[in-house]
Amino acid sequence: MIGKLKGLVEDYGDDWVMIDAAGVCYVVSCSAKTLLALPPKGEFSEVFTEMLVSENAIRLVGFASRPEQDWFRLLESVQGGGTKVALAILSTLTTAELTNAIALQDKAMVGRASGVGPKLAQRIVSELKDKTPKLTGADPALATLQAEMEAPRPTAAADAVSALVNLGYGQAQAGAAVSQAMRSAGDDAGAETLIRVALKELSQ
Repeated sequence: MIGKLKGLVEDYGDDWVMIDAAGVCYVVSCSAKTLLALPPKGEFSEVFTEMLVSENAIRLVGFASRPEQDWFRLLESVQGGGTKVALAILSTLTTAELTNAIALQDKAMVGRASGVGPKLAQRIVSELKDKTPKLTGADPALATLQAEMEAPRPTAAADAVSALVNLGYGQAQAGAAVSQAMRSAGDDAGAETLIRVALKELSQ
């Protein structure tokens, strides 16, 4: 099992990087965001890796961070997902955006990834809902916000998120801003206060 590669960047492709580790060159499939995070050719880099073994091939998938690797494993576990879908989602969303989208059940955000239709996006947010807090990068206030969004009656947090969405912000973006506002203003803050603090957060 190859868990991490350290070496010089030998070459790049559209969805892979070649790393020279002590004279052995490994071709590693990566998300677009991981490729952007890696250094230019000839410079030292290191990537966390997942080794996928099938009947016909052995393949390495690389990640710039542990959270991205954790998300890859979860996304691959969803029925109808797989390596291609997982990398497409990780190429489109940062781990923080993905964490927020799952916590807020924002299937539209997940559906922005190439090859992810509405049904698969819904399955992803549903199946991974309870696993999100275990991942690094999750906003601690999102658990409270998520509970309030699901409450039988509208709450200040839910009203604040709805107001920001009506102003044109995405569901995940609005949710992240309101969760930040809840930390600053307190869980007992009213909707108007949360909206005002969230808008200030979004303007920075």
